[in-house]
Amino acid sequence: MQDGNALAVRLDDGLDEDKASGSREKGLNRVLQILEFLHATQRAIGIGDLAKAVSAPRSTTYTLVRSLVDAGLLEMAGDGNRVYFGKKLYLYGMDYVRGNDLLRRGRQEVDNLSRETGETSELCMLQSGRYTIVHSSPGTRPFRISSATGLQIPLPWTASGRLLLAGFERAVIEDMVSEDDLVLPDGRRLLLDDFIADIATSGAAGYCVTSGLVDAYTKCLAAPVFSAPGKVEATICLVVPIDTSGEKTDDLIAMLRERAARLSITG
Repeated sequence: MQDGNALAVRLDDGLDEDKASGSREKGLNRVLQILEFLHATQRAIGIGDLAKAVSAPRSTTYTLVRSLVDAGLLEMAGDGNRVYFGKKLYLYGMDYVRGNDLLRRGRQEVDNLSRETGETSELCMLQSGRYTIVHSSPGTRPFRISSATGLQIPLPWTASGRLLLAGFERAVIEDMVSEDDLVLPDGRRLLLDDFIADIATSGAAGYCVTSGLVDAYTKCLAAPVFSAPGKVEATICLVVPIDTSGEKTDDLIAMLRERAARLSITG
């Protein structure tokens, strides 16, 4: 297996067709585009399709993919024609979990919440301007609520999004939220002013509840996790059936806030 220096050389070799800006930086940007696209698609993909997706020459993409496969960062699928993440990326991810105290403790809290309540529980953070599920634990109900680690969802669709943006300036929020983000899956359009008002309300309340945004059958309850006073680092949330009673919803919110406070660094 090649080391980092050898991989860097191979990255440079793959840039022959990009003569205008054939630098190592360009090669690394291509690599990041490849990894980001595979993350977004959540499946193995043919190298030709990958080249089109990242707007790179096919020969450049083949060279970069070969380098990443040699380094163990990508692997070829069983048919030999498609590529996906490799085991080394999984090991790097586990290193991150071991080294990140909040994530390590948050995963445990999420698993405990799911076991105690029977509901789907999540730990969520901001990543590339999107609400991102960094850990999820399914509930015990006979039907399964769609929730998967790594899933990224537009911020206005979620309770967590309203908490993760608490304290952000309006201009920053406007830069992070596109017009498409304001269109819900059922075609309804949220108003940006209403979303920003929800952010302020949720931040002041210390929790958020949204109903029927991602689908018509669920509501999301979320509480903020702080990495410093006033700085929301993550949220811990529950996804429950939309007909959950008000009394049970209040009990679950109280539980979420207690667990979020346990995870938070407030001094």
